[in-house]
Parts: sequence; C-alpha cells; structure tokens
Amino acid sequence: MIGIEDLEFGWFAAFMLLLIGYAILDGFDLGVGMLHLCTKDNEERRIMLNSIGPVWDGNEVWLVTAGGALFAGFPDIYATMMSSFYLPIMTLLAGLIFRAVAIEFRSKENMRWWRLIWDITFFCGSAMIAFILGLVLGNLIYGIPLSEQKEFTGDLSAIFHPYTILIGFFANALFILHGSTYLLMKTEGVLHDKIRAWTNHTLIIFVIMYAISTLSTIIYMPHMIEALRERPFFFLIAIVNILVVANIHRTIRLKKDGWAFISSCANIICLLVLYAIGTYPNVIRSIDEPDRLSLTIYNSASSSLTLRILFTFALIGLPLVISYTTAIYYIFRGKVKIDPHSY
Repeated sequence: MIGIEDLEFGWFAAFMLLLIGYAILDGFDLGVGMLHLCTKDNEERRIMLNSIGPVWDGNEVWLVTAGGALFAGFPDIYATMMSSFYLPIMTLLAGLIFRAVAIEFRSKENMRWWRLIWDITFFCGSAMIAFILGLVLGNLIYGIPLSEQKEFTGDLSAIFHPYTILIGFFANALFILHGSTYLLMKTEGVLHDKIRAWTNHTLIIFVIMYAISTLSTIIYMPHMIEALRERPFFFLIAIVNILVVANIHRTIRLKKDGWAFISSCANIICLLVLYAIGTYPNVIRSIDEPDRLSLTIYNSASSSLTLRILFTFALIGLPLVISYTTAIYYIFRGKVKIDPHSY
C-alpha cells in the first residue's frame, strides 16, 4: 500500500518533471526570441522565427500543466506563491501574450517599422519571461517573509534581492545558450555560420554566470548544499552537469549540432534536479523561520484521495502529451525552409 508521504513525494516529482519539460521546450523558444535581434536581415529573422513556429504554442502548455499540477497537489503552496509573486507573474503572463502576438502579427504587413516593433516586442517578451522565471526560482531558494497563516508579509522590494536578480540573469544566459544550440540544428548556410559564432559567445557568458551563481549559492545559501553534504553521491549530478557543459563546447567544435542541443537539454535537467535536491522538502522557504514556517510538500499537500486521483489522470494524460509532442517534433524535423505560408 502506497503511503501518503510516497504520494506527496511522487506528485512533487511529477511537478518537477513538468517544470523540466517546460524549461527544455519553451527554453529554446525564449532563447531564440532573445537572439532574434542579433541579425538585421529580415529573411534571417524569419528563419529564426519559423524554427519555433510549429511548436512554440505547444511548448507553453507545459507551464500551464505545471501550474495546474501545483494547484491540484499543493494548494497552499499555489495560493501563497500566486499572492507573493503576483506582480512578477502578471508581468510574465503579459510577456507570454505579447510574445504570441508578435509572432503572429510580425509578417502581416511589409512595412519595416511594423516588423521592427514586433521584433522588439518578441525580444522583450522572451527576455522578460526568462528573467522572471529565474527571479521566482531565486526567491524560492533565498526565501520570502511568511506569516503564521502562510501569507506573504513583505513588499515588492523583498522580491528583488541581489541574489534573486542574479538568478534571473542566469536564467537569461541559460536560455540564450539553449536557443542558440537549437538554432544550430534548424539553420543552414550563412545564418548557420553566424549562429555557430554566437553559440561560442553565449557559452562563454553562460559559464561566467554559472560560476558566479554557483559561488554565490555556496557562500550565501548554505542550506542548498546540506543535502550534498549528507548524501555525497548527489555530487555525481553536479559532476555530470559540468561534463555536459564541457560537451556543449566539444560538440559545437566538432559540428555535431544535435548532440550540442542534447547536451544543453541535459544541462537544464541537471540544474533543476540540483535545485530540487537543495530545496527539498521545502517549496517556499520562509526567510525568518525556515524550519517552522516554510511550506513543504508534506505540510501543504492535498488529501491522500486527491493525490491518488491525480496520479490516475497523470498516468493516462502524460503518455498522451509526450506522444503528441514527439510526433510534432518528428513531423517538423530538419532545416527551416521559408515558403509563402511561413511567418
């Protein structure tokens, strides 16, 4: 018989799986958006846009599903998170909306000023979404002020701490690198050669941000490495993380673009797994009294019956989602070709 603690951990693992899926899939969308202004040629911008054209909307569904999983499995955490990060989350939703509008509207008119407006909107929306995702994640690591009633007691300034801002910019660097490796697979010719040069630069920026963020976490967030001290075998994940980052450089140099993208995906998986290990069992950490007021997967979960029902639906729905996603990426595999129906 499966115990309630097993169900709570299992649903947390399912939520993290959805979050990882979103970070990998929509992560390269955001990266492409932030790289979109690096070229001034309209044809090249269209190729970059159409590299994500068939899949960007489906990728965002993973974020919606992750939000639904959090609401159903951990309602207290969902309520506290939505109220604590109300303005950042509303800004993120605005970014999602304007980015979608920019993709659809950009090529509806041929005026240069019209395209430029939507290009800038696409860039700003992508950069803003990536930064806010990192900002929220940074706050979940750093902690927020919570009351006895599990309510946020701070103001907007409490969210914008130097560490959380750093993690926001780290997320930008991560997704830019991820987007550039994706574009390597989807482009050819002169643009492909340009992107190969960009990828080397984005990798350098990412490594710098990775080093700064890691050192800052070790020095200022010692609770994040307690699990590694207690269970040293978790260091294997950190070692794998370093190796896959090094492999991105190796595969780019060897012009193995597909493996570079796979390594970038593995990098995201390792980073989020390390985050989950470092914060477990906390999801929202109280900055004042973390041992007493933090919201964990055990003190904020739904009932045992609810979790059992959720698992039943997950076991049915998740294979369907994975199958659909796999089919779409298989159908639209290969290099991007511009035609009259393209964006």
